[in-house]
Amino acid sequence: MADSPEHVQIEYGVYVPSDAEAMAKLLGKTFSRYDPPAVAVDLTDSEFEAFVRLLCLKVTAEGLTIVARLADKGDLVGALLTEDSASALPDGMDRLSTKFEPIFDILSQLNKEYRCGQAVHSGESLHLFLLGVSDRVAGRGVAQQLVTACLKHGTRRGYRLAVTEATNKVSQHIFRKQGFVGRVQRSYETHRFNGQQVFASIAEHGGPILMDKSLTP
Repeated sequence: MADSPEHVQIEYGVYVPSDAEAMAKLLGKTFSRYDPPAVAVDLTDSEFEAFVRLLCLKVTAEGLTIVARLADKGDLVGALLTEDSASALPDGMDRLSTKFEPIFDILSQLNKEYRCGQAVHSGESLHLFLLGVSDRVAGRGVAQQLVTACLKHGTRRGYRLAVTEATNKVSQHIFRKQGFVGRVQRSYETHRFNGQQVFASIAEHGGPILMDKSLTP
């Protein structure tokens, strides 16, 4: 008989290259089904997986991403894809589905207002980018533990600030519990992309919030 969820042990550690395919599939499934902007533009699992795979080389090189695994089997059941805020976008972004364009547009507006033209320097700011947890371990606090582990790891690496774009009320709640503060917000209802209300169908979700947290004592 399979172990009940409360008896399953979960371990948290730094992403390794062999996690790439499992992470792509997990985040592809999670975001295409549950993240409001991805749902609004009808991104498929495979389209989102392609995005994650583009990021995997950078994730490996930077060593900032944290994953959750079942202790007994090693199955990947959660991931918090994290990058250095100053790092460049990976090659191949132009080959992604055009469905991503309105999502990138609204998030870039958040970042532009937040940064106010100030340069971002390598090694200073963590960008907590994509957070996803398998339905297999829902309700176990895995997302909170991933954030906690990520912040501890980044602090040990000398990072002084953590930043995220929380695109739904669940992630906003998770990050607020971790001490993140909302700095800039956009509205799904009023946002226009090429003159279209792309996110009108998710207006009840409010809008994405750029949140940050100081990692210095």
